[in-house]
Formats: sequence, C-alpha cells, structure tokens
Amino acid sequence: MKSSVLSGALALAALTAASAAGAQAADLPPAPPLPAKASIAYAPKLFDWTGIYVGGHVGGGFSESSWSDPITGIGNGTFNNFGFLGGAQVGANMQFNRLVLGLEGDFSWTSLKASRRDSIGETINTAVPWTSTITGRVGAAFDRLLVYGKGGLALAQDQSSLTDLGGHTATNSFMREGWTVGAGLEYALDDHWAAKIEYDYLGFGSQALSFTTPLEKVGANASLNVQEVKAGVNFRFNGP
Repeated sequence: MKSSVLSGALALAALTAASAAGAQAADLPPAPPLPAKASIAYAPKLFDWTGIYVGGHVGGGFSESSWSDPITGIGNGTFNNFGFLGGAQVGANMQFNRLVLGLEGDFSWTSLKASRRDSIGETINTAVPWTSTITGRVGAAFDRLLVYGKGGLALAQDQSSLTDLGGHTATNSFMREGWTVGAGLEYALDDHWAAKIEYDYLGFGSQALSFTTPLEKVGANASLNVQEVKAGVNFRFNGP
C-alpha cells in the first residue's frame, strides 16, 4: 500500500511539473521566422559567334598602278583612281571563349579605272573590274562586338590597253594573284544579323605587259595595289 501511495505521489509530481513547464513555454515570445532562401542570380549568356554566314557589302576603293619601260621609257607613269565597289561574302566562325577563328571569301565589282598619256603622247588605260579575297580571320569577341584581323589570297582582273599615235589599240586582260591583309569591326544586331565595317589592302606586285600595234611594240612592267573600305551586313545561320 505504501508503494501505491508513493507511485501516486510521483505521478502527481510529474504532472504538476509538466503543467508548469507548459505554462512557462506559453508565456515565451514566438520564435523568429527562418531567413528566406537567397535567390540565385544568373549571368546573362554571352553572344556566340559560331556559325556559317552570308552577306553583302558596298564601299569605296583606291587603286594605284605604276608602269615602267626600262628600255624605251615609253609608258612610264603612275595611275591613281578612286571608285565604288559592291559585292558579297560568305564565311564561317568558330568561337573558343573570347577567341573567334574563321574563314571568309568575298567578291567585289568595282568602277576602278584610270587613263593618262605617256611621254610621246600615247594613251594608256588601266581598269580593275573586280577583286576577290580568300582569307583566314582571327578575332576577339566582346559579347556582341567582334574585333578581327584577316589575311590571305587576293585576286583581281586587270584590263590594260595602249593606243598609239595612229589610233591603234592593243589590250592586255588577265587575272592578277597577290596577297591581302585587313581589319574590321562587326556588331551583332540580334541572333542572326550583324553589321560590319572593314579595311583591306590588296598587293599584286609587278607584272610584265606587252602591247603590239601596227606602229610599234611596247613592253612595260606594271604594278598594282588596291585599298578597299567596305560596310556590310551578314546573316548567320545556326544561331541560338
């Protein structure tokens, strides 16, 4: 019986302690809320220049052609001429971080023509109806801005003629092969379209020319250099 009384007393004491603890807990201020989970900020995706593109361009050109005849001196002189140009280009880029590597080919029709008289009054004409380049490109991408340099093979059609004092004309027409270097800026307007501006120098060295008319035969060495400034647009396939 004593054990029953003792058990009852212990149970009562435990119940009293639990009630007191509950009352104290009810009097405490509510726990502060857990801090909200910080949102993750994602950096915007940089523009990717990788892809195949086609486009067109217009601009201006400056040609310089120097003639020399070491034997007779006939035909000596330098031609300088400004003209318009326009054409198309096709190429492909591959981007590695900021480095952009590419290949490009272009073709331009030009209005580059010049005419002068030599030391005895004969008329010399020279014209460059078209130019073309096949180049490699190396650039640095700053998101939508691409700064690049280029270099490679240059081609041009050379049409030269000499008219003697009797009015007889002899003509040379051939394709020149040379080299080119250039640089430019290109800016992506959206995921496919980009605008560009570019400068190119085309060097063709010296070429032996021969003109035969009923009155005479003239031989000359003629060099040709062309400078071009182009503004254009490109449409890039397989963009984002």
